[in-house]
Amino acid sequence: MDSNAFIKDYLEKHQKLIHSLPQAKIAELISIYEKAWQEERQMFVCGNGGSASNASHFITDLSKAASDKMSKPFKGMCLNEHMSWITALGNDYAYEDIFVRQLMNFAQAGDLFMVLSVSGNSPNLVKAVKWAKDKGVYTIALVGGKPCQLADLADFVIALEETHYGRVEDAQMGICHMVCYAFIEKV
Repeated sequence: MDSNAFIKDYLEKHQKLIHSLPQAKIAELISIYEKAWQEERQMFVCGNGGSASNASHFITDLSKAASDKMSKPFKGMCLNEHMSWITALGNDYAYEDIFVRQLMNFAQAGDLFMVLSVSGNSPNLVKAVKWAKDKGVYTIALVGGKPCQLADLADFVIALEETHYGRVEDAQMGICHMVCYAFIEKV
């Protein structure tokens, strides 16, 4: 294996993806979060695998670092963080219920619910977004470049022009950082 050629190719494709990010959509996403903050809405986020880690990182930055710079805190919750609850829900109901059952306890009409997914077809995310939409929760999906259920379901979608899991997850985290740093740096 030629590691140098691999790295060069990976970075070239990553840079192409970064340059293709939809800046106007990201600005709109920042505005969506600002409005929810102004209205003191709850903000939920989740994902699977690497997207779960990105969801956790995002809500930490939003609820801690961004909140530190604002006149009042963001009310954020990552649905990936409650391991005993997740395992109880998965065991007693089904794995596809691990997020929707948490939303049932907390989400109200007008709140935000963002999912991060590369495939955009995870049954647990799809089920949670469907429930949220039915209850008047505003839904957001950051997804990869393949046609997917979440892109068809969510109220607001940013679909990246890439299908490589690593690059999509890197770019999604970049978008999440832009949302948070817009508030941290008071853009």
